[in-house]
Amino acid sequence: MNTEDPNRDGLTREQHRKANRSLTQRLLVFTAGSFAFGFALVPLYGVLCKVAGIGNAEAKAGPAIVREAVDVNRTITVEFIANPATVGSYEFYPEVKSLRIHPGKLYEAKFFARNLTRMDSVAQAVPSVSPGGSALYFHKTECFCFSPQRFRAGEGRDMPVRFIVDPQLPANVDKLTLAYAFYDLTQTAAR
Repeated sequence: MNTEDPNRDGLTREQHRKANRSLTQRLLVFTAGSFAFGFALVPLYGVLCKVAGIGNAEAKAGPAIVREAVDVNRTITVEFIANPATVGSYEFYPEVKSLRIHPGKLYEAKFFARNLTRMDSVAQAVPSVSPGGSALYFHKTECFCFSPQRFRAGEGRDMPVRFIVDPQLPANVDKLTLAYAFYDLTQTAAR
């Protein structure tokens, strides 16, 4: 068959090859851009949190200094959620799903993380507190989220978070959720 003979869609073989190459190149550029955008989301999230005063901004500021003034007449439920990274391979979960607490009292909860790979790795936990606006009343005095965590191949360990819920938390809030997203920063730390 002659390469100049049009096929059923009106294109010659050479035109068809060029169209396929062009489509393949555009798809590769789109895929590379998608991956780059995915990796850029972690630093962009940090900037957004710092500007908005939520999420990881408190962790980067360091531990809060809070005095205990326990409100024994009020009880709040604090739920713990762990979201393992979509990049990397970690086992990550809270050791207890929730605690019943009194505002103003210091508490400790533990999360467990394990590097499931055969290589050393570095991970960072990014916290969030909900419902919205309640992060102002949730003070972490010690947290594994304050700095990147280094893991040897296959290493697992408990990671504590110590916190106080401010007694000034609005009365209509009786349940808080502390959630962590766990990101693999091994490639970033290597740079």
